[in-house]
Amino acid sequence: MPAPAPISGWTAAAGKGEIGAMFRRLLPLLALAGLAACNGRGGGEPDGVTLDLDKAKAGPAAPLPAIYGSRDPSRPLVVLDAGHGGHDPGATSPFGGRQEKDVTLAIARDIKDALAASGRVRVAMTREDDRFLVLRDRYEIARRMGAQLFISIHADAAPAGDSARGATIYTLSEVASDREAAQLAAAQNGGDAVGGAPAGAGAEVNRILIDLAQRESMEISADFANLLKREASAYFPFRSDYHRFASLIVLKAPDVPSILFETGYLTNPTDAAYIESAEGRRQIAAGMRSAIETHFARRRYGVTTAAR
Repeated sequence: MPAPAPISGWTAAAGKGEIGAMFRRLLPLLALAGLAACNGRGGGEPDGVTLDLDKAKAGPAAPLPAIYGSRDPSRPLVVLDAGHGGHDPGATSPFGGRQEKDVTLAIARDIKDALAASGRVRVAMTREDDRFLVLRDRYEIARRMGAQLFISIHADAAPAGDSARGATIYTLSEVASDREAAQLAAAQNGGDAVGGAPAGAGAEVNRILIDLAQRESMEISADFANLLKREASAYFPFRSDYHRFASLIVLKAPDVPSILFETGYLTNPTDAAYIESAEGRRQIAAGMRSAIETHFARRRYGVTTAAR
């Protein structure tokens, strides 16, 4: 079978280059901040000013997973994160008792298979079995692998008497877009305890760099959220307020565009039957594949997607 065609000239290096170009434009500001940081330390120590985000990790690094799909390392890499796992079951469906951790893993596998079969991108999963991962390890896997997109997959649950249904996309914001988003953030972030990064040499410069990278990633994430709604609406339903903002730990990789994708509601009989079925998972995977491949093609030409 012939090798799949490239995605409109996209390369992994080109994607990272966009954020790198932003840094180069701000070098004068960063140089001044660096001098200030060094003056605060005496300026005579040999280690200088560095951006070492790996020091913020808690505990030993998780092993890196296998990569599927294209064997061309220049193709963009997508990391899929099946939410919950191990001793953290997530939500439980009242219609048969299926646990969220099993639903998300099945959906993530189908998306991985669809992307791998296409061969236009590379794809990896943070977990391929029933294991627990702390939230920071999930996005750190994407960072360490140099991913261009991180997608955390979940299945929602509504309070008793609430008939909510449809998919929802969350992107990072320090201010939640509504009360429900704030409640979700509180629940998801409670999955593990994450310590802050230790302050050290060049801390102010590090904060500037992290903030710049994260702002760029947040813009790309929001654009992908709009694109996913547009591309996947033919395959599965979304809530009318499909895009929400929340301060979710799993979305806080500063240099990897990230979304949390709630596939539907386990507490809604229609949604639960759909996302637990083979056909429902196939349609979710098809919609996600279409959005991901379109996203990278559009990034090549700097095209953004207006909210609809």
